[in-house]
Amino acid sequence: MQTVVRVRDLRTEASLLSALALTRDRLHSARWVLYPTRDENVAALAANREALLSDFRVPVPGMGAISQAWDKRETYRLATRLSIPIPRTWFPATEADLASVDSDGPFVIKPAIKEHFFYATGVKAWRADTRAELAVVFRRAAGIVRSGEVIIQELIPGGGGEQYAYCAFFRRGQAVASMTVRRRRQHPSDFGRASTYVETVSVGELAAPSIRFLQAIGYYGLIELEYKRDPRDGRYKLLDVNARTWGYHTLGRSAGVDFPYLLFRDQVGAPVEEVHARPGVRWIRLATDVPNAVRDIRAGTLRPGDYRARYGAWTRRPCSPSAIPCRPAMRSRCFRTWRSSVVSYRLKCEGTDV
Repeated sequence: MQTVVRVRDLRTEASLLSALALTRDRLHSARWVLYPTRDENVAALAANREALLSDFRVPVPGMGAISQAWDKRETYRLATRLSIPIPRTWFPATEADLASVDSDGPFVIKPAIKEHFFYATGVKAWRADTRAELAVVFRRAAGIVRSGEVIIQELIPGGGGEQYAYCAFFRRGQAVASMTVRRRRQHPSDFGRASTYVETVSVGELAAPSIRFLQAIGYYGLIELEYKRDPRDGRYKLLDVNARTWGYHTLGRSAGVDFPYLLFRDQVGAPVEEVHARPGVRWIRLATDVPNAVRDIRAGTLRPGDYRARYGAWTRRPCSPSAIPCRPAMRSRCFRTWRSSVVSYRLKCEGTDV
């Protein structure tokens, strides 16, 4: 059964609570399980968890745990206390504090709380290559977010081949289910809002720091911890903690771990056995991956031959617009982009879930 309740907005705590009340009244819900997909929704559920439990099952811990993931200032400070590697990071409150940034760049300028920045700019972060650029970009960012919410980090070199993530269903201090992935491509390519091509891998070094972090905050639920391998020292450095479902979670099902179903079983009191994803399974979202590749090719940062050779098995078979998972109104535009970039090829990846 599929039932849809349409609401105007879910960006604020008030709008989310109003939407949940409407859902409860319209569907006569008998404590349905909630799956938040945005950071601000996670924070709202955590802040109102006790009040919601009478009508819903809320697989989100309290605000004390969530704030450690939601606010990147707390994320990086906790990681430092736990000896989890992170990029070099500074928390300037004013432009004068930039004098303490003892690096010549390049830099990443990002918000402590994503939605305070993302909805105004449409991006997750900005880049500055020099100290002069850093001052200019800092002023722009400080004019958008609240005081003290600008974070500056060193830019770790390397592209998608260095992006990794540890995904888990975490309960009672252990990862009941887990999956380690390499996030080979993302959209946009520099500071991605979403992954477009992901494969499961075996990287044992990510489990211990991830579990240590989650144990420290007393976490429960689904979670993704994003890392980037620094080619200069070989260490995996924590970038982000997403205390919610992630865009490629269906990859888990193809790799033997159905994360949403396992969480549902636990919420309704059914037994859940420990399971871990097998490596070598791939996931691609053509609707964003192909257009993003076209932009990179036009910008000169990606060669068409590399796109075909490095990231999938290609066969000379005609493609179909139905292979592109986009809304009907977008289908013709997506298909034109697809045709213009690969013409007579069809990308096929082992284990792909599109």
